[in-house]
Amino acid sequence: MPTPEEFYTDAQRALQEEGQQEKLAQVVVHAIVRDELEEIHTDYITSRDYFFLSSVNSKGEPTVSYKGGDVGFVKVLSNTRLIFPNYDGNGMWYSLGNIDETAKVGMLFMDMVTPWRIRVQGTAKLNRDPELIAQFPGANMVVDIEVDRVFQNCARYIHKHTRVEQSPYVPDAEGNAPYPAWKRIEPLQPFLHPDDQGRADQEGGTISEEEYLEKVQKGTS
Repeated sequence: MPTPEEFYTDAQRALQEEGQQEKLAQVVVHAIVRDELEEIHTDYITSRDYFFLSSVNSKGEPTVSYKGGDVGFVKVLSNTRLIFPNYDGNGMWYSLGNIDETAKVGMLFMDMVTPWRIRVQGTAKLNRDPELIAQFPGANMVVDIEVDRVFQNCARYIHKHTRVEQSPYVPDAEGNAPYPAWKRIEPLQPFLHPDDQGRADQEGGTISEEEYLEKVQKGTS
């Protein structure tokens, strides 16, 4: 279990003192912050089908990305190790590039129904182990995370939402998924991955940017 001195930065402690909450902040660390996963964390994380991933590049610029999959797509390998798959994206490799540069990540697991949330802070690396990748049909890589800190958060400001349906783009047991509409946008065709060259013609033909935005607005993209 980390101490408040290990967990908080000088700037955080200064604001706690300014707000007359330094004693409360110390108690909170002892109450909820852990340096490894406990059963309550593992059960919750493996029941989720999405989370938010924060990462930072070598310039110190942060970003946050949504990651989704089947329930349990984040796997707990031990009380200090998590893995999750990387699926086909838009070619930017933004979050994973950040991980390759700086390694530090934050993971926010949300339950919008209960509501509830758990945060994980960790040190991540890209893992190309075929045996690990094989656990996630359709994945091209696995992100391997060593847990540094884990803690649950107050949920009072989480607005309650009802889950409607799972995204059809989550790969199935064979790794197959529908062809994404954005890859059919006509001006993008020369720049797609070699495996996607010519696919638009097989998937209903190319579309304009305006047609794609219409699909996004209708929720059919």
